[in-house]
Amino acid sequence: MFQKQRLMFLYAVTPVHMGAGTAIGAIDNPIQRERHTEHPMMAGSGLKGALRHHLERKWDTAEVARLFGPESNASDYAGCVSFGDAQLVAFPVRSLKRGFVWAVSPVSLARLKRLAALAKCEADWSVPEASADQALVADGGVLDQGRLVLEAFDFAAAVSDDLRGIAQWLADNALPSGPAHEHFRKKMASDLVLLPEEVFSYFVRNATVVEAHVRINDETGTAADEVGPFYTENLPPESLLVSLVLASLERTSKKGRPGEPMPADEVMQTLVTGNGQNGQAGLDGALIQVGGDATTGRGQVVLRFAPEK
Repeated sequence: MFQKQRLMFLYAVTPVHMGAGTAIGAIDNPIQRERHTEHPMMAGSGLKGALRHHLERKWDTAEVARLFGPESNASDYAGCVSFGDAQLVAFPVRSLKRGFVWAVSPVSLARLKRLAALAKCEADWSVPEASADQALVADGGVLDQGRLVLEAFDFAAAVSDDLRGIAQWLADNALPSGPAHEHFRKKMASDLVLLPEEVFSYFVRNATVVEAHVRINDETGTAADEVGPFYTENLPPESLLVSLVLASLERTSKKGRPGEPMPADEVMQTLVTGNGQNGQAGLDGALIQVGGDATTGRGQVVLRFAPEK
């Protein structure tokens, strides 16, 4: 069905709340998580809706409908683009040295490499072998007396040339381009750490941003007395996720449109770089808003499509 695939990275520049809709435990509004790993994620359906909304403010309505399907009379024809769930790649963790580092795990790297292969994106690196009692770092500058200190924990660690290569690949292919993000690309190339799976899982479950909000009485417009605050969980800024974007031959209704339908390659190119003839910018490098709390500045992410082979 789909003939074209591209790798799309999402880089959070503010806290992001992609709500799960159900509350378990002390957090009233948790973020979406995978069931089997508990890694934060973004459902492809919500991601597609956010991207459509973004393009509807930039493109002609008819052009958006060609790729995403019609807003009304949806039975006429389906869209020709699809977005997979965004999976976590690298998670920012507070560090004794250099402020924070990006943490990855063997699973997060292996899943990225698998998606890269599906998208025919060159990822000529191997996932480093991980020890249950030792972390790997891309650069020794993140260590303090040979130990990696994250939050209130310290770990035995060793410098890994393989991880340094992965860090440089992420800096070159995953983080946004341009001078505004140059500092973070340089930081990614040196401040990447590989944690044992259990340790990584602990941080992605317990080092998110949790904010207290005051409940407002609808009648008075002031703080409600009968109940306390509620707590909302956010994915922290600098989080890096990846999604597989797919495209097929453009679909049309029975009545059809003049001209031949766009092939999958052209569909993907239009989505990524836009339509130069109409002055419509594509999604590569775009700042979009995903999830809730948009009016308080939450949910701002920058998109980066990884180069093809």
